[in-house]
Amino acid sequence: MKYLVLIIDGAAGLPLPERDNKTCLELAETPNLDAMAREGTAGLVRTIPEGVEASSANACMSVLGYNPIDYPVGRAAIEAKSMGITINSGEALFRCNLVTIEDGKMKDYSAGRIRTEEAGQLIEAVNRSLGSDSVRFYPGLNYRHILKIRGREDTLEAECTPPHDISGQPITGYLPQGPGSDVLVDLMKRSEKVLGEHPVNIARQSRGLSPANMLWLFWGSLKEPEFPAFKTAYGLDAAVTSAVDVILGMAKMMDMDILEIAGVTDGMNNDFSGQAAGALTALEKYDMAVIHVEAPDEAAHGGNIDEKIEAIQIIDSEIVSKLRARPGDDLRVLIMPDHPTPIETRTHSPEPVPFLLWGKGIASNGGDGYSEAQAAKTGLFIDPGYNIMSRLLKD
Repeated sequence: MKYLVLIIDGAAGLPLPERDNKTCLELAETPNLDAMAREGTAGLVRTIPEGVEASSANACMSVLGYNPIDYPVGRAAIEAKSMGITINSGEALFRCNLVTIEDGKMKDYSAGRIRTEEAGQLIEAVNRSLGSDSVRFYPGLNYRHILKIRGREDTLEAECTPPHDISGQPITGYLPQGPGSDVLVDLMKRSEKVLGEHPVNIARQSRGLSPANMLWLFWGSLKEPEFPAFKTAYGLDAAVTSAVDVILGMAKMMDMDILEIAGVTDGMNNDFSGQAAGALTALEKYDMAVIHVEAPDEAAHGGNIDEKIEAIQIIDSEIVSKLRARPGDDLRVLIMPDHPTPIETRTHSPEPVPFLLWGKGIASNGGDGYSEAQAAKTGLFIDPGYNIMSRLLKD
């Protein structure tokens, strides 16, 4: 048997009053998802346990069959793992976004989705100016980077707010607070001068683009705990394709291989078709392939209804269609978001998400399309969510 898991990041959401109280999943034209929901088993699954942060890290951990409560690991540590950053005792890690602040407000948590090449130059400049023997900045992908601080574990006690939670709001009340926050706030404020004077930002502004004019620190964490390898836990060789470090880092922690597929990005310029083809080809070598697509989540964080709908439709037409059309009868598929990202809030939420299981040995349970409401109608509810993997693999 071969298995494929498709994670449609942030695709679920809440009814939109301005769109006849329909969600983006309901508004999107998804003939392939709808057909698979009718042919297979659909329902709801709670990926975020009560009291656990509604992050992609925790949600995707559940999708891949690991209980987030048993493996409490900070987002920064997961991303650092993907980037090959060594983490030693006494070192604290923080996610470090390049953001755009305008008139004291969080204008853009991603600095206009700044390109990796430009962002790398900015982070290198910040590291030259603000880095030291105990402070180092590491460039990552696009707007997402990492800060490592040695000898100040108290910074992990600071209360930090993700920038995508405060889009359009004044930042004053959301700067790090509490123990250790002085270090973080100092670095954030000092970054403004370094970034504001950098040629990359001067050039971006001349082109009418948002400048990356401040660093935003959040998601602090220590070294990650030990994870059992996916093959040890489930007996399968698995590989992952994604464009974001949190998924790639998690895959490395679970000893899954990373698929190098050209054109895979975190936005609408992703080669959706190529990502699907690469994952299906990987099944010739692996027992399971995991496709993670970030585009719907990015659109939702930006509050863009039409872009989120379009991303879902492209996933249906260019990825899901290929899964349905794969030759042979030895495939089982799991398709689901990791968490909802409602347009109204522009951030993750802990509500259950719709899933569908399709393929060999999986019978219909009466679903009539793929959406939050249709999944709820089947009456099937999986909680805790990490049991979804066992359900996929069940004989």
